[in-house]
Amino acid sequence: MVVERNRLLGVGIYTVPEAARLTGVSQQRIRRWLKGYTYPYKDQTRRSPPVWRRELPIVGNSLALSFQDLMEVRFVHAFREAGVSWKTIRFAAQKAGARFRQSHPFSSRRFKTDGRSIFVEIQGQAGEPSLVDIVRDQHAFHQVLAPYLVGVEYDEGENIRRWWPLRGKRTVVIDPARSFGQPIIAKEGVPTGVLARAYQVEESYEVVAKWYAVDPRAVRDAVEFEGKLAA
Repeated sequence: MVVERNRLLGVGIYTVPEAARLTGVSQQRIRRWLKGYTYPYKDQTRRSPPVWRRELPIVGNSLALSFQDLMEVRFVHAFREAGVSWKTIRFAAQKAGARFRQSHPFSSRRFKTDGRSIFVEIQGQAGEPSLVDIVRDQHAFHQVLAPYLVGVEYDEGENIRRWWPLRGKRTVVIDPARSFGQPIIAKEGVPTGVLARAYQVEESYEVVAKWYAVDPRAVRDAVEFEGKLAA
């Protein structure tokens, strides 16, 4: 048990509802992407496997995501929003995972620079219309990923180390090495949800800042962040 707990340190842990709240992707989609699903085909029942291999085991019936799983959800969502088919996404995940030796290839730094070549190969083989605009040049490919790259910080191993979710600000951070990956104020480590709830009661950034020994701007940013999640 101690070994298992130690293995989870720095990984980040999110329930499916928490992951849906942080990524804007529905709970149903997240479950299907991580667990796979069955579907009827003629007189048979077929199974579609998970899009990638999740980091955390299912305990009982509870599915949990790691920080890397959370990031992969965001990038898979980017390609779905761009109209890429499930068949192509699965094929790309397999090819990129093998080529980059990454369990979460879409969110790796290598995919940002070399991922287009994977889709070029697939488009050449399958001729999928939805890929034509994405693979025409590196700029077009980057435009698909750009909104999801904002605020991400990579480690030396090509994986995302942490995520700064407020554009242009370094107050709120999601870091698997801190508070199990829950959103916190970067400097003091106070959860953004705690500050936002306190502000709902007091309606004063300064009062809440004194309570938790943080800068009033940190309270303001926590309220902004939590408000965006609730929208």
